[in-house]
Amino acid sequence: MAHINRKFIDKYWLVFIFRGVLALVFGMLALGGRMNDIPATVSFVSVFLLAMGIIDSSAALYNSTKKRGWFTSVIDAAVDIVAAVILLTFSNNGILFSLITIAVYTFVSGMIDIMHSCVSTIDPTDRFIRIVAGVCGAIIAFVVINAGDLTDVAFVRFFGSYMTIVGACSLIYGVHNRSQLGEDHAARKEAAKKTKKSAKAKSSKKSR
Repeated sequence: MAHINRKFIDKYWLVFIFRGVLALVFGMLALGGRMNDIPATVSFVSVFLLAMGIIDSSAALYNSTKKRGWFTSVIDAAVDIVAAVILLTFSNNGILFSLITIAVYTFVSGMIDIMHSCVSTIDPTDRFIRIVAGVCGAIIAFVVINAGDLTDVAFVRFFGSYMTIVGACSLIYGVHNRSQLGEDHAARKEAAKKTKKSAKAKSSKKSR
């Protein structure tokens, strides 16, 4: 079994599964070309980000009861919800404003994933997953912001591709952390058995 620092194991692995499924569904819809009505798409994106924020908020709430890791989950939730509120509130400012908002969100989310890879986990697999998602977010945001002739539909597909990557990474992250929990529980049982055997051996020696 790999060495695991128990305090870094994500107990809320199911959150990543929900997050991954939601992001994959959105990504597939965007890449499938079913989002050609840009105003309606912006509204849909805002609802999607709000749902992501609610999922991340549940992780923050759970972690607050464990007195660990809640702050990073709050940051995740805040970025999703703030972006959703901005899109819903200022959607009348034009498509360009909405596209810039989503591009900024993509970049910030990528930077947060990279930050998580440094402070939220010590497992090399988890770190690699976070870095991949973070770098992809930063690259896609940079390309979109600097591509003046990029069409609205093309941007939606760019964002959809990023969400597909986020969804896949979240699912892998959740499944990997679930397996870590299984390994951790097995290690705890094995340690308990050894402790029990050691205690019995000591008591038998004393009785002699």
